[in-house]
Amino acid sequence: MVAYEANFDGLVGPTHHYAGLSYGNVASTENGAAISSPREAALQGLTKMKALADQGFPQAVLPPQERPALAVLRAAGFAGSDAEVLIQAQQHAPFLLAACSSASAMWTANAATVSPSADTADGRVHFTAANLHNKLHRAIEHRQTSRTLQAIFADERYFAHHAALPSHAWFGDEGAANHTRFCAEYGQAGVAFFVYGQAMTDPNAPIPCRFPARQTREASQAIARQHGLAPERVVYAQQLPQTIDAGVFHNDVIAVGNRNVLFFHQNAFYQPQQVLAELRQKLQAIGSDLIAIEVPAVAVSVSEAVQSYLFNSQLLSRPDGSMCLVVPEECQQQPKVWRYLQNILNAGRYPITELKVFDLQQSMQNGGGPACLRLRVVLTEAERAAVNPQVWINDQCYQQLTDWVNRHYRDRLCIEDLADPTLLQESRTALDELTQLLALGSIYPFQQD
Repeated sequence: MVAYEANFDGLVGPTHHYAGLSYGNVASTENGAAISSPREAALQGLTKMKALADQGFPQAVLPPQERPALAVLRAAGFAGSDAEVLIQAQQHAPFLLAACSSASAMWTANAATVSPSADTADGRVHFTAANLHNKLHRAIEHRQTSRTLQAIFADERYFAHHAALPSHAWFGDEGAANHTRFCAEYGQAGVAFFVYGQAMTDPNAPIPCRFPARQTREASQAIARQHGLAPERVVYAQQLPQTIDAGVFHNDVIAVGNRNVLFFHQNAFYQPQQVLAELRQKLQAIGSDLIAIEVPAVAVSVSEAVQSYLFNSQLLSRPDGSMCLVVPEECQQQPKVWRYLQNILNAGRYPITELKVFDLQQSMQNGGGPACLRLRVVLTEAERAAVNPQVWINDQCYQQLTDWVNRHYRDRLCIEDLADPTLLQESRTALDELTQLLALGSIYPFQQD
């Protein structure tokens, strides 16, 4: 069956700011308290979406979440009017206010894990919203994520939605940032590749010492069961703990895959030869051969990979079978990284035949590159027709969203601005209009009050 891989990019929200909220994410902590530009951030993301759509890659948009999250602040004991809650939070719990104001839902690779209909037991596309248990500012996202996904993928004939896993350390789930699907053709059965940082039920398995392992094996296994994936077409692999301690908080910071290609760093996985052997065996069983492109540490160190976000790239297929690698500008600024990418193109041995470079500095400074900004969803033609049509990026949608950002977003935002009740009202006004532009209905709590 013919199917396509669509990228659903997160639209950066009006409260995009830098507060160093994500321990273990080097870029996030290094840029804490810097001045942000929500308008520039949103426009940079839209530019990438439109450029890829113009190249023929199916591209859609996911809306921001409502921030600040007043319900969380009220649950933490702050009371009174909205303005009073914001002021109290800034005075007594500024870190909590920053967390409740985070625009981190823009990194939709963490929104959910998605399994296409060719892989699932009931022949529907399955979504499980990620609980993002490890970080407060992200753990508050999944309920809105579920509402948003259900509004976009509403037809129960084609789409199945699962609530986030229990919010417990055993079930720490970071969504598609730790999941890759390999296949020969998108519409054919594939192999689900789940990468985890820690096995909670295996006391002998290694764990990182400095930074937390956010994804658990138990969470990945639970999602595979939810989605009805055949065990013979699932591979579980552990991240190398030392690499997590070097700032590789998700697998998509150290590896990226598409169809039968895995582009990864030498230090991405624990027991890598076993991982590759199992992937090869299970791919061969469905009629495909794994193409493993391993980047040696002598060519690009883990530190250089983290600084450049070489692997937090998008690997996209063209109709002729060639692939395009979408990277951030930071890859050009790292001489060894850029040299390695040029060598890949010049070698002529791999499907990667083109590089596309984008300025995503606003997102990058908070620790999110091209791959973080998108959720991959494989859709047949019938499934694609069942998606809310207003979210697809085309000339009209792009222009409407660009105009919307320019009218509603601030050019500069600092931590102190988060307590400004005017910012809250600006954000709600903007989101209310956005739901009309995208025909999403009343998906936000403030619209239902």
